Amino acid sequence: MTQFTQLGIGKDLSKKLQSQGVLSPTPIQNQAIPPLLEGKDILAQAKTGTGKTLAFLLPILERIDEGSNKLQALILSPTRELAIQITHEINKIKEEQISVLAVYGGQDVDRQIKKLQGAVHIAVATPGRLIDHLKRGTIELTEIKMLVLDEADQMLHIGFLPEVETILHQVPQNRQTMLFSATFNEKVQSLAKKYMDNPVLIKVKEEQITVKNIKQIVYETTDRAKQGDLCKVLEEERPFLAVIFCRTKRRVSKLNDALVSMGLNSDELHGDLSQGKREKVMERFRKAELQYLVATDVAARGLDVEGVTHVFNYDIPEDTDSYVHRIGRTGRAGEAGIAITFAAPKDMNELQAIEKGIQMKLTRKRISGEELSERNTEKAVKKHTAKAKPAVANKKKKTNKFSERSNGRKSRSR
Repeated sequence: MTQFTQLGIGKDLSKKLQSQGVLSPTPIQNQAIPPLLEGKDILAQAKTGTGKTLAFLLPILERIDEGSNKLQALILSPTRELAIQITHEINKIKEEQISVLAVYGGQDVDRQIKKLQGAVHIAVATPGRLIDHLKRGTIELTEIKMLVLDEADQMLHIGFLPEVETILHQVPQNRQTMLFSATFNEKVQSLAKKYMDNPVLIKVKEEQITVKNIKQIVYETTDRAKQGDLCKVLEEERPFLAVIFCRTKRRVSKLNDALVSMGLNSDELHGDLSQGKREKVMERFRKAELQYLVATDVAARGLDVEGVTHVFNYDIPEDTDSYVHRIGRTGRAGEAGIAITFAAPKDMNELQAIEKGIQMKLTRKRISGEELSERNTEKAVKKHTAKAKPAVANKKKKTNKFSERSNGRKSRSR
């Protein structure tokens, strides 16, 4: 079994990884770390859940000059949540002397400016807020040695190409560039060709995607019966933590209101919420103070929470990539997970396209018995809530409950 030290990672950093249960490199880390330590550009195709974050963070941390007060590494992220997640990962393994700052919209700009006036070695930023600081003259990119474009396809898909190109023109030409993307579409390939220097091409094989660790089920339903069917499945499955995906912000709010009114421990996550609210919701979910998180795709990008046992596609995903991203919120680091998709007759074309994309036929089921009445639904939900609600007041209870459901889960890779 390969060790991180064999890839060139120092003993101190390797020990920190071991203390968190990260014992050996994933395939993407095996392939990416050596050329990155040599200062080469890389173009890596890797989906979420493969350990790509550590694949670029470890070489960055090894190459930071702690004696300099200059900003040396810039990590661009398409969403605030992913920027927060990456910053969280850095803080868990970095040396105390290394300073990192998350730069994203929704935060107090003056507070960010004050922090940028001090020593910051690594910035994790969303393109929009970074452009804002560049216009204000409150951030300096002239000493950047390492640049990461994370989730590049998602960044370009949601319209950040002009901002990304503006930033690329502001950093030194002799920088090291690391581009990570789930797909190598035309936009990603064009960006790489234009701004990268003879990059090392890395592709993680399809069978390494997190889908293989996840039990996948489709419940055939109708739009009218879907909410009642969801409640019935929640009663039967009794998740420890679950993410429920809807296509739009409006549908997220509507479903969350319905679950809360039935007594379920649920909250919502979408782009219309203030940044403070989004961070509070995510913190509660990470601490298992929330059992259900109803979310849109973009809001949940980069969501990596230990203990997520179930993902529910309340609305069917638009395509295979969205499906793989959604269900990848569970089954992390080799752990088992369950993904349940609700499909109405009108969703069958999308479902068939997803099955073709993941090269497997999904198990089809129907809710047994008659459609749940409103009264029966509420009765089922109350019964489920009493059985499965996470303990929040007593940390011991929460730990015991997680242990009971984790079936011996011990370690996580990132």
